Amino acid sequence: MNIEKSDEKLYEEAEARVGFKRHLTIYLIINLAIWAFWYFTRAMHGHYDGYWPVYTTLGWGIGVVSHFIGIYRNQDAVEREFQKLKERRSRH
Repeated sequence: MNIEKSDEKLYEEAEARVGFKRHLTIYLIINLAIWAFWYFTRAMHGHYDGYWPVYTTLGWGIGVVSHFIGIYRNQDAVEREFQKLKERRSRH
């Protein structure tokens, strides 16, 4: 693996992580706004019509968790598998 390929791979990984952080930030801001809207328009006045914001928070939250796993957890798994294959090749 040459240095340029390695740098390109690191750049792609950094880009993916920045993308996740943006996704998480937008998720938090939008969900905060949704819950605030719900609170100030309904709950504050005692007109509870259910906790409908929970559906958007949980639904989108599943997407955020999947994004996290895809970016952070899978990178480690790929690296471990790469090292295993590299060691196996060096033994033969």
